[in-house]
Formats: sequence, structure tokens, C-alpha cells
Amino acid sequence: MTAIDTEPGTEVEALRGLVRGRVLDRTDEDYDNARSVYNGAVDRHPWAVVRVADVADVIACVDFGRDHAIPLAVRGGGHHGAGFGVWDDALVIDFAELRSTNVDPLRGTVRVDAGCTWGDVDHATGAFGMATPSGFVSTTGVAGLTLGGGTGYLTRHFGLTVDNLLSVDLVLSDGTFVTASGGSHSDLFWALRGGGGNFGVATSFTFRCHPVGDGGTIIGGPVLYDVADTEEVFRWYRDLVPELPDELNGWIGVLEIPSAAPFPEELWARKACAIVWCYSGPHEGADKVLAPVREFGSPLLVGLQPMPYATLQCAFDGLLPTGLQWYWKADIYEEITDVAIAVHRKYAESIPTPLSTMHLYPISGAAARVPEDATAFAFRRGGWNGVIAGIDADPANLATITDWARRYWEELHPSSAGGAYVNMMMDEGQEQVRAAYGANYPRLVELKRRYDPHNLFRINQNIDPR
Repeated sequence: MTAIDTEPGTEVEALRGLVRGRVLDRTDEDYDNARSVYNGAVDRHPWAVVRVADVADVIACVDFGRDHAIPLAVRGGGHHGAGFGVWDDALVIDFAELRSTNVDPLRGTVRVDAGCTWGDVDHATGAFGMATPSGFVSTTGVAGLTLGGGTGYLTRHFGLTVDNLLSVDLVLSDGTFVTASGGSHSDLFWALRGGGGNFGVATSFTFRCHPVGDGGTIIGGPVLYDVADTEEVFRWYRDLVPELPDELNGWIGVLEIPSAAPFPEELWARKACAIVWCYSGPHEGADKVLAPVREFGSPLLVGLQPMPYATLQCAFDGLLPTGLQWYWKADIYEEITDVAIAVHRKYAESIPTPLSTMHLYPISGAAARVPEDATAFAFRRGGWNGVIAGIDADPANLATITDWARRYWEELHPSSAGGAYVNMMMDEGQEQVRAAYGANYPRLVELKRRYDPHNLFRINQNIDPR
């Protein structure tokens, strides 16, 4: 290998001659836009950004990075909190121009380019009254969320995103293009279902779709409670969720009620405990299923109503635009203990900024009936995927939101399962990566040695082949 000069020059021109897509370096006026990601706290300066036009461009970039000893970063939606989609002095493979989808309503599948967001997929599948399990914010990239596992509103009904993944097209470290599925490269396919971007550059995905609600219309929305009711609500919720039918999912959190419509003005800026529900079954049986969640306690607001699934998915997009300052801490919790509930109440009362929040997302129902060793995603015993997010628009508040999130996490961590969901971790090192995969980690290392022995794909929650 030949080390590459990190200054613009002849090497960039050589790269331009190999690809059809646009190559941006520090001399381009669009460079700053190209290096930006969802988390505004990330400020990195890649050597070059290639907005790939096709798979051939991806192969060229992988070969170029490998042969010139230049780090490779892969940018799908650019949504990951750690900002792995860009890296200092790296060659960024940017999928921003590849966002096509293709729905097969007869087979119930959708093929998706790696540059798509879940909003793109929801738009395509929603026309047929279907959906693929994804996340909670429509601006999230398909590639990153899928490769990390994929928890979302439909997890209890249809499983994780990876449980609905049928195949992945990807470019390996030697430049080879393969399709991994249950019937081809099945060991690699196992690793891709939760193992992140460690094994290649995914260029497209094919998913199973499901009919949701009545013709794509679900019943969902928030139920808000005063922060003083947090402990009572959490205890009721933890006991209720395991008994719910799979069709009803709800994440619980603490937050400050947004000072904006459609929330009533008298509730603006009030600290609260919130549950956001999604009922994706037939509406004929909805009233009976939803009665307990409508009637419990003394809610400040019951916002449950019929809506397209895509509407719920994008409900928070306007509050969380690209460029805010973020700091995340995450864990998996197999139970919600009384001690943990007291911690949630404590930090709910000290939320430092209007957007800072904590969410617990269920991993139960259909997702918990998949064996732990069936995919690289390891936590299948039921429970919750938890994230504490310090968020603010002002960089001057980054230290404040970071301190709040860290202290909150440190008090909760003893009640956790010991590992976290890789899509909600910052850049926290090998010990945390090992914990995220539990008993599946040794097999992932073995497959990493086989498919990427020199760790070309290391700008991620890295599985070190050594």
C-alpha cells in the first residue's frame, strides 16, 4: 500500500477519473455541506467525499482506499450520533444520490438503495398499505439502522428491522460484489443483521413488508403525564407491556413538552412523562386493546388518533432537524426496577434543555421470540432499548447536556443488561462494543477475520479482527 497525501492534488484527480459521481475536497464550495451530519457536534474534515452514482463507484472507492491506505467512512443517512459517516482525512463513500425504492406488492417486498431514509421507504410502501419495521424518526438512514438491528414502532408486531431483512447487496474489502441472504453467503448475512458496517459497504437492501392497521392507517400518538406521576406511570407501564397483544407498542420517556402546536399552549415547556403508542392491528378490535392506555391515571393529554403509519414516523422530524448538538448514552434493560424508576424521576425533573430526553423502546413480542443466536443482534430476552439524549441547538450547551446524560446513565447502568444498542452508542471503545454483542461477539470476530482481515471497515462500532 502507498500512503496517500491528505492535501488536495493529483490523488484527488486520479480518484475523479475512476468514478462517475461527484468528488468533493477541501477546495469545493460544497465541501462543508458534504461533511455535515445529523449531529451538529461532529466537526470532521474528510480528505474527500464521493457522492457515488452507482455500485461501480463504490467498488472504485473501496479499491482506492485499500490500495492507498486511506481510511474509509460510509455515509448513508448521516444520522448516527457518533458521526461515523464522516472522519478526519478519510475517503467518504456518500450515498446521498442513491435513493430509489422498488415495491413488489404481490411478494410483499421492497428493495431500497443505501442512501434512502425511512421516510423514503414509508412513502413507497404506504401507497400499498404496508410497512417494514424501522425506527422512530423518518429522517434516519435505512442502511445504518438496519445494519445495527432496527428497533421501532412495529418491533413488537413484526420484529426488528433485521428480522424482516431478506438480502443485502454489498462490496467487500477486496472489491468483490456479493448478495448476502439466507441462501447465499448465509454466514455473512447473519453478521450483517446487527453487526453494523464492519463487513462491507452495503449498496441496497430487500425487506419483507407487512400490511399495517387498516390500509396503512394505524392508531397512535402520545399520552402525557405530569412529571410528578412519573414513578406511578413507569410501574404501571412495565407491568402492562409484557401482557399486551403484539399489535400494540409504546415507548416511554421523560421530556419537556414542546412549546409548539399541536400541543396545547398551557402545557408548553412542562416537564412530563410520556408514552407514545402505536396500534398496528385491525381497527375493529382497537377500542378494547386501547382502553387501558386511554383510561390509566390522570393524563395531561391523550393524543391517540387514526393516522397513516408514515405520519407517526415523521411526528418528531420538525423538532429534531439536522445540525443540533447531540450527546447520547445507551443501554439495554431486561427489566425496569424500582431503583431505576426513581432515577428516571430524578433526572426528569432536571432536564437541562427543551429537547433533551430519555426513551425506553420495547424489545418484546415478536422480536423476543427470535433466538439470541439467530442474528448478530443479541438482546432477545424481552426488555427495552434505552437511550438518554442530551440535545440543544447551541454549541455552548454541549457540556451541560453531556454532563446530564452521563450522570443519568451512570446511575441507571447498574440495572442494565450490561450492553447497549450499537445504533445509539457514541464512539465508546472496544469494551462497549463487546458488551453490545454479548455471546455473539466471538462469532462476529471470526467472520470479521474472514471478510475484512485488515480492518478496512473500521470507522464504525468496530469489531476488531485481532
